[in-house]
Parts: sequence; structure tokens; C-alpha cells
Amino acid sequence: MIKIFKNLEKKDFLIILFVAILVIFSVFLDLRMPEYMSDITRLVQTDNSTMSEILKAGSFMLLCAVSSLICTVVVGYFTSLLSARFSKNIRQRIFEKTVSFGVSEIKKFSTASLITRTTNDVTQIEMLLAMGLQLLIKAPIMAVWALLKIVGKSGELSMVTAIGVVIIVCTNLLIIKIVSPRFAKIQKLTDKINGVARENITGIRVIHAFNAEKFEEDRFEKVNSELTGIHLKITKTFALMDPIMNFVMHFQHLGIYIVGAYLIVNSGMVQKINIFSDMVVFSSYGMQVIISFLMLTMIFMFLPRAKVSAERINEVLESDISVISGDFTGKTKETGTVEFKNVSFKYPDADEYLLRDISFKVKKGEVVAFIGSTGSGKSTLINLVPRLYDATDGEVLVDGKNVREYDLHELNNRIGYVPQKAVMFTGTVEENIAYGNNGKKKITLKDVKKAIDVAQGTDFVLKMDEQYKSHIARGGTNVSGGQKQRLSIARAIARNPEIYIFDDSFSALDYQTDAKLRSELKKYTKDATSLIVAQRIGTIMNADKIIVLDKGECVGIGTHKELLKSCKIYKEIALSQLSEEELKNA
Repeated sequence: MIKIFKNLEKKDFLIILFVAILVIFSVFLDLRMPEYMSDITRLVQTDNSTMSEILKAGSFMLLCAVSSLICTVVVGYFTSLLSARFSKNIRQRIFEKTVSFGVSEIKKFSTASLITRTTNDVTQIEMLLAMGLQLLIKAPIMAVWALLKIVGKSGELSMVTAIGVVIIVCTNLLIIKIVSPRFAKIQKLTDKINGVARENITGIRVIHAFNAEKFEEDRFEKVNSELTGIHLKITKTFALMDPIMNFVMHFQHLGIYIVGAYLIVNSGMVQKINIFSDMVVFSSYGMQVIISFLMLTMIFMFLPRAKVSAERINEVLESDISVISGDFTGKTKETGTVEFKNVSFKYPDADEYLLRDISFKVKKGEVVAFIGSTGSGKSTLINLVPRLYDATDGEVLVDGKNVREYDLHELNNRIGYVPQKAVMFTGTVEENIAYGNNGKKKITLKDVKKAIDVAQGTDFVLKMDEQYKSHIARGGTNVSGGQKQRLSIARAIARNPEIYIFDDSFSALDYQTDAKLRSELKKYTKDATSLIVAQRIGTIMNADKIIVLDKGECVGIGTHKELLKSCKIYKEIALSQLSEEELKNA
């Protein structure tokens, strides 16, 4: 819990110090008021007292009340300022950390969980700072100070107050023990409910198409009911505090007056006035003690959940990053080359290797394709080049240098990457194509138009309402799958990189568009290296080199014609898509 507050800035600690001073002064003013009340009570029962003395004591009492109110308002303002700034900074840190994550870290936390940690968990800490900080300072100081004020004045009346304090402390400890484990479950269930809701919204078309609304409603209801059930249990547990507090408060008042009445009956006239004055003081200070523990109870309502949230946030901030940036940003002897030297790879939590002993070299200007059955490791293999993962064994070289040595920005600037799933961002067509920083000249509208033309997207872009300024919805939901793929390819082309990586990026295109795109792409990227993962033989048969993968192993390297003769697996894939005659004429 304390670790999370290390993210506070130096000026934040000055604000906390200022708030603490104001709170202590406010407590001092609150505890002075019963003393003035005691003086007024004594003056009223004293024969020689004057009205001016009573009014003077009353004026000081009113001044204390007004000053305490002002202090409380100022404290509230600064704690709100502090908590809002802290939540802003911590959200920024979580986001920056998340952006630096590799694919394995994202899978470890899950998208839904990271969203919850950035929003709900940070809000819990913010609420603790905004409300808990002033209460956390004020409550114990007020409780201890009030007790010190009354201790020694009357043993009998002190005993009544002590009994009330013991009951409240025991009740608080019991409630904390009951609710603390449940708060951890609440945050995990919040992750789960966010995940289910996100999945439903993302897959709404499929849900409608399969009439699965009732099934999804039941699935959501199950998680929602579980979360609601735990919330109700916690709320019911905390609901016990109110009647217990009221009981203790009234018991204390009644106890003080019963004991005080007994003492007055058995004392002299002078002592009776002092005892009655003590009863007023004890009653007021006893109330302050009860209020202090009531404030502590409010903190205990926030503290367990905030503690769980702080641990979850720290888990993100302190997590190790698997892909660590190197520091190389200089020039290399080679340009546009990719080499795998005895590369093997397995996922962090896996026991078996997904790729085993892969070796090959791609020269500048070559087009190298990867093909194999589903799950053979094609996408994983090329994802080792931009370091979405790092090789478990062996080396991956770009331009003759190990990719681990590159500064990640420098490495990414050498690569134009088109992922298997085309990703579009909220914005215009132009903004999506000119996306990011390629470390070179700024991508102009002219570059965007050229890239879209090469990617065979000009026809549909010009038909859009505002053409290159047309709006693209989040995830590209207002364009088709083929259009998204062409825009995604255009984004990579606009960077004008040394190396192109196409991870099954032509699958949504019809054969005619596919052929035209590859033809134009070959002309445009003749000086660049292209790595292509594909399922269609037609997409890769003209590649300079084809690498065939099977169960994570390289079982064939060569041209289309060479592999038809030498690689049984490649021939089986080819015959499953084309006839013998088509293969001969290819």
C-alpha cells in the first residue's frame, strides 16, 4: 500500500504537511469548544458572574466553530487537488508502462484487467486520498487528544468513556477482518465483468447472427450476480456500524449522566457544580471520541479496497518487461537483410518449443514467403523480427546486427509491419496511413495517396464522403475486412522501410485485387526486403524464396518449382489449392 504513494511528487508532500497542520489546528479548535461550554455552565451557576463574561466565552466558542469550518473547507480543497493530481500521474504511469509491454505481458494481465486497473483501481486510491487523508490525520489526533483532556478528571466518568471506546474498537477490527478478503474478490470480478461486457460489445454481430442474446445475458448475469452478492455482503456488514455507533453514543451519554447523578447526590454543594461541569465536558469530549472512531470507520470502508487496488496497480508498475530496448541507433554495414541463426522459441509459460532450430538469410530486395499448416509457427517466426517476442535460443539479425541490441524505435523505423489482424484507429483515412513516427521525413498527403494507390485502395477511398479526410471508426468498423487490410498495407508502405513484414495480410482480398496489389507492391518495394506469411499458393509462388514450416521446424527452402519436386508437405498444400495442370502452368 505504501509503495503506491512513492509516486507522489515533492510538492504533494508539502501539501500533505500543510493539510496536517490545518487539521491539527482544526482539532484544537473543536476541542476548545467544550471547555468554553464548561466555562459557560460554571458561570451560569455562579452568583457573581456577569452577562459579559458569559457572552465573551460564547463569542470565543463561536469563533472556534467558524475557524474550524474555514480550516475544513481549505483542507477539503487541497486534498481534492492532491488526489486528482495523483490519480492523473498514476494513470499516466500505468499507461506508459502498458505501452512498453510486450505481447506476453498483455496476455498475462488481460486487456479487461488493465482497463480496470487504470480506471476503477486508481479511483479507489483517489477516494482514499480525497476523503481518507484528512480523516486519517484528524480521527486519531482527535480521539487521543479528547481522551487526554478527560483522563484524570473523574475515574468513574473515564471508565464509562473507556467502555464505549473498547466496544467500537472491537467492532471495527471484527468488521475489517470480515470484509478485507471480499474486496480482493470484488476487483477480480470487476475485471471479469469488464471482460464479458467488452467481449459482448466487440462480438455483437456474431451474437445477433447466432441468436445468442439469451446465452450472453445469462453469462453476464452470472458474473454480475456474483459481484452484486459480494457487494451486498460488504454493505450489510458495514451497515452494522451505524446502529452500534448510535447505541454506544447514547449508552455513553446515559452512562455519564447516571454516574454523574450518583456522584452529585453523594457530594457537597461546591463539588456538585464541578461534577456537573465535568459531566458537560465528558459528554462533549465523549462525543468527540465517538465521532473520531466514526471517521476511522469511514476510512476502514475505503482502506481494504484501496489496499487491494494499490497492490494491483503496483503489480503493473513493478512487472518486468520481457522485451528490453537496446541502445544501438547507428548505421550498419548491411541494409535490408534478415537472418535467423539456429533460432528456437517457446512461450514463457510453455514447456515445449514452438519453433526449433530455424536458420536462413534474406538478402536486400528479396521476397521471402513462409507457408505451412495452421499452428506451424509462421506468424510467431516473423514476429521475432520486430521483437514482439524474443527468441528463446539463437539469434535474429537485422542488417547484420542482433535485434536485441537495437533501440526499439530504431528497429521499428527499419520495418513496415502489417499484422494478421488489420488494426484501424479512430480518425481519418489520412491519419491512419500517416500513423506514428517513422524517424524520417513527415508523411505528407502525397505519400498517403501514393501508398493507398499501391495498396489498391484508391477506388474505395475516393468513393467515401470526404475521401482522404473520411472518418474511420474505432477498429475500422465502418469499412470492410478487405478495405481494412489494404489500408493497413498502405500504412506500412507510407513508412518506406527497409524491410516489409506481411503477416497473412492478403487473406481478405479477392484473387484479382491480390494479384494487382502484389504486382504494384513488387515494383514499389524492389529495393526493400519483403517477408510474407500466406496461406494461398497463388500469393507466394513468385517469391524469390519460400520457407515451409511444419510443427515448428523448417522442412523446406527453395523456389516454388524446386519445392514442388523436393518438399512433400509443400506439394500437398499446393495440390489442396490448385490442380496438377494449374501447377504446371504456374
